[in-house]
Amino acid sequence: MNDHIIRPFLKRILIVTGHYGSGKTEFSVSLALRLARETERPYPRLAVVDLDIVNPYFRSRERMQLLEDAGVRVYGSIYKTEITAELPELAADVRAPLEDKGCRVIIDAGGNDSGAKVLNQFKKYYAPEETAVIAVLNFNRFETRDTDSAIAHVRAIEAVSGLTVEGIVNNTHLLRETTAETVLRGHRLSKEFCEKTGKTLWCDCYPEQLVSRTALAAIDGYLMPLGLYMRPTWLDR
Repeated sequence: MNDHIIRPFLKRILIVTGHYGSGKTEFSVSLALRLARETERPYPRLAVVDLDIVNPYFRSRERMQLLEDAGVRVYGSIYKTEITAELPELAADVRAPLEDKGCRVIIDAGGNDSGAKVLNQFKKYYAPEETAVIAVLNFNRFETRDTDSAIAHVRAIEAVSGLTVEGIVNNTHLLRETTAETVLRGHRLSKEFCEKTGKTLWCDCYPEQLVSRTALAAIDGYLMPLGLYMRPTWLDR
């Protein structure tokens, strides 16, 4: 198992889609912090663009201070970190990192196909040679409970956005009840998903505070450790 960031994540623009509750924001934040620690960077700047403004659940801009302390600029809603006032309106500077060829960008797109609609207004920036689209899947969500429902979900995102999802990320979890078997089950379903669609399983995620990497030795692909940055502990009490 390799510890480096795998090749698809090295494209300049990475669009992260997925159903709400899939953990796409946790993935986006964890990936950004991991990339910020890389000593050799093909792009000198790093940014997260939070486009989760339609039915937002957890939002990467809620961790703006954490990200910016690590050297990651955060763009998105006009309300920045304000969570008591939420309107689907983006700040004027949201295009800046997309236009900056020296900036690697992680786009945290809105949940499901409705959230994916927001991507359309920035299509001119999604040059195929520097843009990758992934879908984060949690097979413990009802809407993506099996491979057929997950396929329908991904196809709906593609239909609305006009973009092709190149690969998927297995982030099957049960919040703080996640075990190694939870992740391994998601891995098996993700492989089945890829066999049916021809898409690529880019990585399997696991919460490093809850699951040991050695317990996932049966997975021969890339393992992505996730923090627990987005969910406050008081929600699980």
